[in-house]
Amino acid sequence: MLARSRKERSPFVVAESSNNSKKPRGGRRDSPVTRAAVLSAALEVIDRDGVDGLSMRRLAEAVGRDPMVIYRHVPNKAAVLDGVTESVFGQLSVDPAASDWVAEVRRVARDFRRLALAHPQVVPLLVTRPLSTPLGQRAPAVVRPLEDILALLTRVGYTEVDALHIYRALFGFLYGHVLNELQELVERPEETDDLLRLGLYRLPIGEFPLVRNLASVLATYDGAVELERGLDILLAGLAATLPGPGDATLPGPEDAPATR
Repeated sequence: MLARSRKERSPFVVAESSNNSKKPRGGRRDSPVTRAAVLSAALEVIDRDGVDGLSMRRLAEAVGRDPMVIYRHVPNKAAVLDGVTESVFGQLSVDPAASDWVAEVRRVARDFRRLALAHPQVVPLLVTRPLSTPLGQRAPAVVRPLEDILALLTRVGYTEVDALHIYRALFGFLYGHVLNELQELVERPEETDDLLRLGLYRLPIGEFPLVRNLASVLATYDGAVELERGLDILLAGLAATLPGPGDATLPGPEDAPATR
């Protein structure tokens, strides 16, 4: 990617106000405190300040409650991060009954990318939090895409094992794609020369000639186009190597969006 140069009174309020005369900051004091509300506030903080900018105290301020109220819903920061990951994954839907499995896989991939670009600070959590948690301990919203993609693929003829391989290949690709797209590839966006824009002048003269030859391509990286091309390669490879539902139509680059 180019360089990116809530009106009911909460039942907790009475106890809170009687024990603490100092009112917490925040604009949600008259809103009910729920786990969903806490996680929504946490996502806002992370979107704005990053994961390192989130603390239980700052989360309490964002919700407009005493920190002890927050602890009734999430025991610690790790639980908050897992919850935020769950809430974002919960926005990713898969239709296991889709008539065209290839088109559905492409739609899921595009939706995942859109979620990642909407919440770039959360992307590392999407990649690392589920992988650091045993499968049976993950939230249902995190496991749901796996189950639904397995259902989609086995319904059209893939074995369960091959469907799992496809899921892993797909999400491995998606994780890598969004992490790459969110990197700062252009060092000096004000420059018109691609070698200068990318800072390739820092590399030893005479070395990395192929990288230099691709300067104009690297400097005009388009995440949407790159996603579609990667899916072309991935899906074609799967169709060529895995026994499955037969002659699936694999949409080519002409189906890719023109812009991000």
